Amino acid sequence: MAASAFPLKDELDIVIPTIRNLDFLEMWRPFFQPYHLIIVQDGDPSKVIKVPDGFDCELYNRNDINKILGPKASCISFKDSACRCFGYMVSKKKYIFTIDDDCFVAKDPSGKDIDALRQHINNLLHPATPYFFNTLYDPFSEGADFVRGYPFSLREGVPTAVSHGLWLNIPDYDAPTQLVKPRERNTRYVDAVMTLPKGILFPMCGMNLAFDRSLIGPAMYFGLMGDGQPIGRYDDMWAGWCVKVICDHLGLGIKTGLPYIWHSKASNPFVNLKKEYKGIFWQEEMIPFFQDVILPKECITVQSCYKELAKQVKDKLGKIDPYFVKLADAMVTWIDAWDELNPPAKATNSK
Repeated sequence: MAASAFPLKDELDIVIPTIRNLDFLEMWRPFFQPYHLIIVQDGDPSKVIKVPDGFDCELYNRNDINKILGPKASCISFKDSACRCFGYMVSKKKYIFTIDDDCFVAKDPSGKDIDALRQHINNLLHPATPYFFNTLYDPFSEGADFVRGYPFSLREGVPTAVSHGLWLNIPDYDAPTQLVKPRERNTRYVDAVMTLPKGILFPMCGMNLAFDRSLIGPAMYFGLMGDGQPIGRYDDMWAGWCVKVICDHLGLGIKTGLPYIWHSKASNPFVNLKKEYKGIFWQEEMIPFFQDVILPKECITVQSCYKELAKQVKDKLGKIDPYFVKLADAMVTWIDAWDELNPPAKATNSK
C-alpha cells in the first residue's frame, strides 16, 4: 500500500484502554497496522495482555503509571476506562485517536468497511464552523458547500480540535434507558458531520474519538472515576464539557457525526446504574454550571483555562459534594503532570 493510504502515519497515536487480550485489533489491522499504539492496561498489572503480532505498540500498566508520575499518579483513575487519558499524556504525537476494545469495524450502507481513522483525520484537517450553522452540515465534506446566506466572513472557519464519532449496533445509553430499552439497537447510518455550535454542550463519548493533542490535549482529562470514587461512566462526558467550554473560549471547533464504528457489546445496566446513580442527580447541576462558566480573557492557553475551570469547579460544584473538591484538585494535578511530561517549548530571544 502507498504511504498516502495511511495519512498522518507519523503524527498520530492510537490509545486503547483495556483489561483483556487485544484480539479485536486483527479486524482493524488493514487500517491501524502502520500507526503507533499506546495500550493503557487497567486493573491487575500482573496480568499479561496479549497484542497480535505486527503492531507497533507500547503498553503501560498501573505500576508504570505510578513509576512515571510518582505521587501525581493519584489523578489517573483505576479500574475504569478513564485511565486512557494517561496515554494522551505520554504521547508525543500531534493527534490522538482513542477506541474501546469492544468496537469493531462497521460497514456503510453499501456494505463497505468503514475506515474510521481516515474519516476522523479528514474531520480534524478541515476547519469547523461553530459561529453559524450550515444547513448542509459540514461544508468541507465532499459534495457539500456553504449554503446561500452563509456569511462570507465566517467561511474560513476555525481549527478543528475534536472529532467525535458515533456507533452502530449498541447505542451509548445511560443505565435507565438501557433498562427500559434492553433490545434497542442503532441501525441508522446518517451520512453527516456537523460542527457543534458555540455555547452548546454535548455528551462526549470516548469510545470512538479523535483530537488534535497540540490544540486541546491538556483539557482531555477523563476525571476521577472507578475504584474509590463515588461515580463512574461520566469520565468522557466530564472531559467533553470541559473541552467544549475551553474550545468556545479559545475559538476552536468540535465536530460530531461520521465515522461510525460497530459497538459490539452492551455493558450490564445494573452495574452501570450503580456507577451512574449519583451522576444522574449531579448532572442536573453540573450542566448548568458549564453553561454559565465564563473564562477570563487572560486565559489564553489550554492549561490556564483548565486551571481556572478547576478553581470554579471547587468553588461552585464543591458545595454539592466533597467529591468535586477532590476532582478539582485532581484537575490541577493532571495539568502539573502534563506540563512535567510535556514541557512547554522555551521561547527563543532574537535580537
